[in-house]
Amino acid sequence: MLTALPELIRTIAAFIVVLGVLVFVHELGHYLAARWRGVRVEAFSIGFGPSITSWTDRSGTVWKLSWLPLGGYVKMHGQERPEDVPESVRDNWVAGETFHGKSVASRAIIVAAGPAANFLLAMVLFAALFMAIGKPVTLPVIGDVMADSAAAQAGLEVKDRVVSIGGAPTATFEAMQRVVMANPNKTLPIIVRRGDADIALTITPRARDVHGKEIGMIGVRGGVVSYVPVSVGDALIGGVRQTWTVTADTFEGLAQMIAGSRGADELGGPLRIAQLSGQVAQLGIASLVTFIAVLSVNLGLINLFPIPVLDGGHLLFYLAEAVRGRPLPPRALDYGLKAGMALLACLFVFSTWNDLMHLGLFRWVAALIG
Repeated sequence: MLTALPELIRTIAAFIVVLGVLVFVHELGHYLAARWRGVRVEAFSIGFGPSITSWTDRSGTVWKLSWLPLGGYVKMHGQERPEDVPESVRDNWVAGETFHGKSVASRAIIVAAGPAANFLLAMVLFAALFMAIGKPVTLPVIGDVMADSAAAQAGLEVKDRVVSIGGAPTATFEAMQRVVMANPNKTLPIIVRRGDADIALTITPRARDVHGKEIGMIGVRGGVVSYVPVSVGDALIGGVRQTWTVTADTFEGLAQMIAGSRGADELGGPLRIAQLSGQVAQLGIASLVTFIAVLSVNLGLINLFPIPVLDGGHLLFYLAEAVRGRPLPPRALDYGLKAGMALLACLFVFSTWNDLMHLGLFRWVAALIG
């Protein structure tokens, strides 16, 4: 098990496992969609650079495992634009099996299948976890009370279990939060179970402005999670809902970064993923599977961003082609791809800088110099 390995080896092994699963599923989506739409697939590679091992299947696809585990690709027959390759290459293309010979709808399906596979993976992993260990429910138990908060003034204590608030029963911590957020500056009756006794108190959530809307806050954190057994059907539905929740939370986080209410230093890259992979692997297989599911959603979303080079950028080009009735001019495509590459390079450098800052490399160097 990964938990039994030394820290550095565990981190590297966990990173390879996490990224390998995400890349394989993403590229498998492209591969299966290409085969479905009648496009020949020439190569399927996990990783970049020289191959560690490779084999050729009966359809002629070369499957490769390469040395640099930072991504992967599916090479389709006739994937290049006809104007970008010499006539000698085009002469070897098989009519009806080339990527660019397919309709714009087929090409869009093939491109969109990669991110779709990542969302599907997240749903399956979340559902599998719910079936295996149950659905996590945060109980309405106080894990921490902030100093000088509304909860502290009301007399709430750590380990108190909230039975009801504002007359509404609270089976989960989220149920308590909903009542609190909906009642800023309103005094509410609250019943808590402390030991074997039920205690009646009153609490007044303090108003806080969030995106122009007032919500109530009482200054507590939840700290107890229980796993509730669920049926297969409920687990599948829960997998879909959890994937949607992660998607919505990711969009909200990005919106907050753009608006400036959340620091962009939270944006991480490969080094942060590697570090977190090792830490999560130490917590056990369930935590690692959850981490892979969350990252799978993020990978699917990132690839759908309308940035040239990414899947979303290609889909944007195909939408323009469908509207115009013909492809965009080669010059427009070239400029778009170059701009996309430049933007991705900047994001990579920025996220790597954040990773190095987070890991304390610069403080370590400064200490050595000093």
